[in-house]
Amino acid sequence: MSKDLYVRLAGLSTATVSTQLLKHGYRAVYIGGIRPLSPDQPTIAGPAYTLRCLPFREDLCDPAKLGDTESSQRKTIEEAPPGSVIVIETRGDTSAGVMGDILATRMKVRGVAGLITDGAARDAAGVTASGFPVVCASATAPANIASFSDGGRQLAIACGGVCVVPGDAVIADQDGTIVIPAELVEEVVEHGQEQEAFEAWVSKEVAGGAGIVGLYPPNDDARARYAAWEKDQS
Repeated sequence: MSKDLYVRLAGLSTATVSTQLLKHGYRAVYIGGIRPLSPDQPTIAGPAYTLRCLPFREDLCDPAKLGDTESSQRKTIEEAPPGSVIVIETRGDTSAGVMGDILATRMKVRGVAGLITDGAARDAAGVTASGFPVVCASATAPANIASFSDGGRQLAIACGGVCVVPGDAVIADQDGTIVIPAELVEEVVEHGQEQEAFEAWVSKEVAGGAGIVGLYPPNDDARARYAAWEKDQS
């Protein structure tokens, strides 16, 4: 999909995207329990590049191999495409961070759009200073190798109890994080922009004293008035 499509997606709110997916019958797409690490960071939107962190087991995770270039984590940092959003599953385990400030800086320099995880980040101040957008459950001190074994990358994962397939679109803002099945992204963006344009008009009407009944949702009269207003704007 084109870069422009994700720019348009990032211009929408997760509330709008959630409504559009509900119209398609999708409800299990909201990743709860996570928030932007910085309250000032921009909306994250892009195709998902997935990483799975499995529970620590001594024979699968040697602390002496911290920073192993063959690990799925390090390969993800170096190979996730520009514009993609790295989505990491930890099953809600926040006892160690999935990455810290140096890796965040590397991802930002490479053009990765952001990172979303149901786990924790470390070096929170440094990550925030890097300008790399992160949505996570919390901040913590220990490195990932203290709690996690390598679970592989570019697999279907369960992040915050939501299934994320590589290539799905993800969007995250101050309201939350939504997963969009890849085949629905274009339609969600197109109709989402239409929804937000209409709701902007509704907000003006309400601010001017109009009542909600028959306006939101609109009856035939409201649709006609909106169509006339829209024509005047073109």
